[in-house]
This record gives sequence, structure tokens and C-alpha cells, in this order.
Amino acid sequence: MTKIAVLGNGRVGGNLATALTRAGHEVTAVDRAPGAAASAARTAQVVINATPGAGSLERLTALREELRGKLLVDVSNATTDGPDGLPADLIHPGSSLAEQLQEALPDTRVVKTLNTMLFPVMTAPAALAQAPTAFLSGDDPQAKQTVRELLADLGWHEEWITDLGGIRTARATEAAILFVPHVIRANGFSPFAVSIAR
Repeated sequence: MTKIAVLGNGRVGGNLATALTRAGHEVTAVDRAPGAAASAARTAQVVINATPGAGSLERLTALREELRGKLLVDVSNATTDGPDGLPADLIHPGSSLAEQLQEALPDTRVVKTLNTMLFPVMTAPAALAQAPTAFLSGDDPQAKQTVRELLADLGWHEEWITDLGGIRTARATEAAILFVPHVIRANGFSPFAVSIAR
């Protein structure tokens, strides 16, 4: 059992919190109540960033002390929205939210994952007709191994997980968010994920 704080209790955070609780972990889902994030992060072993990506860097930098020595799993994408509310452009072109977080939080082990799919797939990958891919980006091998174990608890098979390398590789997966609005406009909000076919 791992003590996990999920920052953000919208569709993404709520979905992850429910699934990880069902898997036997001790999970606290945090809303925007003053002090709630700091309190939850202080006592957690793993913190999941499921806050809206546009404000994640500012929110998490404010928790630098609480996140010291912790594993931060970043599942958010930092984008500006178009008129229809769908992602239109990257906030950190030539970089990524995950890289910005790792730079701002040098004493925290940041791992990027689960950001290349619609949120229902995060906790039900087997529901898709074809196997999806969950990518890992991060500089700490042990942190990535812990994330692999959490992904397994969410139903991800080992062969569906691809370790891309260091945190710098997160800029590639974050850029994949630019596919999303076009796929949604073409096919609606049916769950989908980026998958590497071999």
C-alpha cells in the first residue's frame, strides 16, 4: 500500500483516485481548498499532478518543501485552449511541463506518464479495441519503477509500457496533445490513446 495524494479532483484526478483506492492504496484527492494540497503532499509518498496544466507549474512550485524527496507523477498537459475549449497550442514549446517541474523542483523525482490518452483509458486500458501505450519519462530509474507498479495496479500490462528515457523526452509525449482536438472533432469523445504498433 502506498500513500498517494492526487492533486486535482476533476475527471482525471477523481478517476485516478477511485481506481488507486480500489487497488488498495491510501489515497487523498485534493481540491483547491486553501492548505489542502500542502497537507496532503506533506504526508504522501507519491503525489500525482492532475491539476489543469496551465497552472500546474505555479501550484506545484509553491509546494517545493512539501514535495522535497517525493515522487511526483505528472499526468497533465500544459496547453492554451481554442474557442471550443479544446487544446490549441503548447504553453512550453521546445520544453514541457514535466521538464519545467523538474527544474523548479530539483529535490523531487518527476515522472511523466498517462498524458497521451483520454482520461477513461488511464484506468481502463484494456477497454480499447487495441492495446494502448503508456509512456514514461523521468531521470530517476527507481521512480519510474514505482510508477510501473502503479500502472500495473491500474490495469496496464508490462508490454504496454514504454520507457522513453529522461525527463526531456516528455516534450514529445506532451506534444501529442495537439492530436487530441482533431481526433475528437473527427470521432467525438470516444476513449482513445496513442499506441505504438509493432
